[in-house]
Amino acid sequence: MNVVSDGPGDGGMVDAGVYRAVTDFAQSQHWLAGSAVAFGEYGVFLVVPVMLALLWRARGAEALARAAWVPIAVAVALGFDTVLKSLFAEVRPCRVVSGVHPLLPCDVPTDYSFPSNHTVIAAAFAGAVLLIRRAWGVWATVFALLVGASRVYLGAHYPHDVLAGLAVGLAVGLCGIAAHAHLVRLVDRFVPARVVR
Repeated sequence: MNVVSDGPGDGGMVDAGVYRAVTDFAQSQHWLAGSAVAFGEYGVFLVVPVMLALLWRARGAEALARAAWVPIAVAVALGFDTVLKSLFAEVRPCRVVSGVHPLLPCDVPTDYSFPSNHTVIAAAFAGAVLLIRRAWGVWATVFALLVGASRVYLGAHYPHDVLAGLAVGLAVGLCGIAAHAHLVRLVDRFVPARVVR
């Protein structure tokens, strides 16, 4: 989609320039377009079966509390991100930066850009998984970075949208350190013993 010229709210000259360079490169790599769109749009949903598997495998109140924090963190981060989007109301770059042809159709003007929802979800997931097992968390963090990069590659976000999404998501995910004791008490109180064991 060809759009209007650069102007106020264009994400800054440097960010807009990086955005244009990435989307131009994406347009030149026709062989990768289908896979990039599939991953960039729907890859974030891979967190759902992983969250269910973590809950299924958890044994004991401590483990179940850590596993339960993963979907809670994702939900909290997404809610926080929704508030930030409304506050900043940053127009999508595909509607502001001139001469770009993103791989995705440009979202409606009221579907704001900052921070990136997809990145926030993946980063919150990664932060929460880091509290379960560090090795798993490293892989989840790589996944979050790929999700974020894909959103710029597709033309849906500026780089700073993705960086903010990573910061917000990881911060919320790592808040599980503070929430853990409370979650353990809730598990002990409300989850039947036969489920916890």
